[in-house]
Order: sequence, then structure tokens, then C-alpha cells
Amino acid sequence: MVLVLLGLGVPLALSLSGSAYQQLSLDRLTLTARLASLGQRALLDGTEGELAATLDRYREVYGFTAALVDQDGRPRAQTADPVALTEPPVREGVNAALSGREPLPSGTFWPWQTGPLVLAEPVLVDGEVRGAVVTVSPVDGLRGHVLFLWALVAAGGLAALALAVLLSLPVVRWILRPVDRLERSAEQMVATATAGAPYVPVAEESGPPELRRLARSFDEMATTVSEVLAAQRAFVADASHQLRNPLTALYVRLTSLDGAVSEDAADDYAASVEEARRLNDVLEELLTLAKTEASAATPVPTDITAALEDRVDAWHAVAASRDIELLAEIEPGLVAVAVPRAIETVLDALLDNAVKFTAGSGSTVELTARREGERVVLAVRDTGPGLAPEELARATDRFWRSPRHQNVTGSGLGLAIVHRVVAKSGGHVRLDLPAGGGLRVTVEFPAQPA
Repeated sequence: MVLVLLGLGVPLALSLSGSAYQQLSLDRLTLTARLASLGQRALLDGTEGELAATLDRYREVYGFTAALVDQDGRPRAQTADPVALTEPPVREGVNAALSGREPLPSGTFWPWQTGPLVLAEPVLVDGEVRGAVVTVSPVDGLRGHVLFLWALVAAGGLAALALAVLLSLPVVRWILRPVDRLERSAEQMVATATAGAPYVPVAEESGPPELRRLARSFDEMATTVSEVLAAQRAFVADASHQLRNPLTALYVRLTSLDGAVSEDAADDYAASVEEARRLNDVLEELLTLAKTEASAATPVPTDITAALEDRVDAWHAVAASRDIELLAEIEPGLVAVAVPRAIETVLDALLDNAVKFTAGSGSTVELTARREGERVVLAVRDTGPGLAPEELARATDRFWRSPRHQNVTGSGLGLAIVHRVVAKSGGHVRLDLPAGGGLRVTVEFPAQPA
């Protein structure tokens, strides 16, 4: 629409400007020709004084200055406000008239032009140029008139543009409504799929056919992804649940053989018991992870201080049994927004790793919890071997374990569970290698607004 308006408005504005200038030029040409005929009589009769009075009357009526010059360019009669015959435009016009050329004014006028309109008509006596009449007309009035016309054209163009925008808004909304719904659905799809909630289709019967087909294709894709993720979670949960009872029974049967195994098979027996226990732990963590991913629980305000103090009391005994000192610094009155039992699950997984990997008796595990701005920050640091810097990004992957920890019991699911629980609560997990060795895991939960 802007291009159309420019394509129509600019030529129209130029045409109006040229028309106004042409009208003024024709008017001044007629007056100049009339004065040239009067100048002819004055040169023949020697009545230049009468012509000067006539020129003054023309100046009063039409607002221009004029002069009669002889064939040598000397002024013979002019208005009381004399013409500056030495000015370049005037001098060029007079010279052209004395050479016998008729005035040919330009057909284009720009409002920013400041020079006057100069017209010079030759005075002929018996076909011979005997002098010239020159008129100098100011263009202030023409400039104001042209600017007014251009303002009208611009106002009309802006009004047309505004009308076009108003008329196009319903059409644009109709076209973009499916795109807007697709955008919102794409933003919510990941959260919906990971939370285990059913996908809500976005396709509707409004909008262009191409966008309706796109919305239907997106619905089919999103529904398929949600169903696949749900089937995956269901399989993990069902498989873990179905295997847990046989493995528990196997573990109980193996442990009941304690003391009944010959010395030659004692090592194999101990390894079997350990493997059964390890498989049972892996299944328990798989069930926890599956329940976490399938849970559609909404984050709620949680008393962080009370939950942490309760779990720290429970883990003090575990740490003490391994000659590890558990140091806890918990700020009172901490309240965060988290899914139910998120704090207990996260702290159990972090303290289990910290106690398991802390090296040597007399070592310490540090727990801090405090509020920082709009976040509640929970950090657990151990003094174990830690991780290599390039391994930090992979530490929260499922079943991943550092090569240096292969001799330590574990399934590689602890930090993965922490990451999923914290993500569902709207927080995030950060791992770093503090000075002095070990590993520090920092968890941030959204703080309850004051």
C-alpha cells in the first residue's frame, strides 16, 4: 500500500506543482507581452515616463517589478522598486530577449526554490529588436500554494494508508490466528509432554487452508510424540515394577544362604548378593525416575527449612557410620515453590552421592541452604575425587558414570533424578569444581513471593 501510494502520490504532487507554476508563468507571460507592446510605443514616442507610471500600477496590482531596456541593455523605464539588472538570472533573460528569443519558463517548480520568476520579452519595431521588457515575479505565494497542495496529497495518502491498515487488520488476524496458536502450542508442547499431560490439539476451522493443514499436521506429530513418551514411561515403570518383586525375592533367597555356602564358592556368593542388591537399587531408581517424569503434580509452596532439617537428621547417622562429618548451614524460614516431596528426593540423592564419593575417614560433606533474591539455593559439596571439567555437562545424563568411579557402587541415575525433579519445579541444577577438590552440586528453586 505504501508503494502504491508513493507511485500515485509523487506524480500527483509533481503534476500539481507543475500546473501551479505553469499557471503563474502563463499569467506573467501575458503581462510581459502586454508590457512589451507598451514598451514599443514608448520607444517610438519617447514616452518612457508614462510607461514607468504604468509599470508601477502593474506592480501594485500583480506584485512584480519590471523594467524596459534599450537594445544596449540600458534601462529606459522601470518600477519605483528598480529591477536588479546585474543579477545573473535577470541579465541572462535580458540578453536572451535582446537576441530575439522568446521567454521559455521551466515547467517544474520545487517549494525550496528561492529565486524569482524572471521573464524577458523582446520589443520589436519593424521586425527589429529595439529593446526588451523584463519582469521579476517573487514566488513566495506560489511556494505556499504548492506546499498546501502537497500537504493535501500527503494527508490523503496517510488517510488511505490508515484506512487500508484498519481494513486489513481483520484479514491479518484471520490469517495469523492458526500461526499464533501453533506458536503457543509449540512453546507448551515440551512441558506438556515431559509432564505426562495429554496433548491438546490446536487445529481449528478458521484461517487459510494451508495453515489449517499445517495445524493438523502439527497436531498429529505432537500427539504421536506424546503417545511415544507416555508409552516409554509406562514401559519403564511397568518393567521396573514387574522385575522388582522377583529380584527382591532373589535377593532374600541369596542372603538366606549366608553360612550355607562352601568356602570355595564364597567369593561367587558374595558377588551374586552384591549384584542382586545393585539390580534392586537400579530398579528402585528407575521407578523413582519414571514416577517423576509421569507425575503431573503442580509446584506448591514448600517449607524448605523443615524438610532439610528432617533429612539431615536422618543422614547424620549414615555419615557418622562412615566416619564422615555432615556440616549443615540452613537458613531459617526458607519457603520455595516445588513439586511435592521434591526437596526430600533431591537431598537424598545428593547426600547419597556425597557420602558415597567422599574419600577417607574424617572427611566432611557440606550442606548450605539460603535465599538469594527470588531463588532458594541449596548446595551440597563433598571432598571426593570430583569430576573432570569436561565431564560436568554429562553428569546429569541417565546411566552416565565417570570412568574414575567405576569401582564405586551406583547406577548413574541419582543426578538424572535430581535434574528432572528440579526442572519440574521450575528450577535448575549447576555443577562446579570448588577450590580444594571435590564436587559441588547447586540446586535453585523459585522462592515463594513475599
